[in-house]
Amino acid sequence: MSIPLYKKPFRLDRIFQGHDMESQDLGASISQYIELIIYTRYGEHRYTPDFGCEIWDLDFELIISESMWEEKLRQSLLRSITRYEQRIYNVRIDVKISEVNKFYPLRNVSEIKKRVEIVIKGTVQQTGEHYYFSTALYLSPLSA
Repeated sequence: MSIPLYKKPFRLDRIFQGHDMESQDLGASISQYIELIIYTRYGEHRYTPDFGCEIWDLDFELIISESMWEEKLRQSLLRSITRYEQRIYNVRIDVKISEVNKFYPLRNVSEIKKRVEIVIKGTVQQTGEHYYFSTALYLSPLSA
């Protein structure tokens, strides 16, 4: 019997109504865990201070060389994912930074922001299937 992978956020009202918690497939569970790694700052997890990613420290760093910044973030993610997400292997990570013009119609303001696109590929340990994850974040200040 396999262990159920519960969908987050947990909906406790379902339990109080006598239903089981919602579960999800393996790929979605891996993606949620990778998101947790990306959105966690080093030192934020009390018992595992090296859990997380360096993007929180790099966000306010002056970007002199985009390629060096991308490589620093890529290495940080690779270390954390290989260490803490062991359900995938042969992990390959691409990080690309670009400038995006964001327009806010309510304030009638246009801002140029840095956008970081993160693509993670690998192989699922249990099934041998290809795994693919992609997300994008805006920097300074960091937002999703």
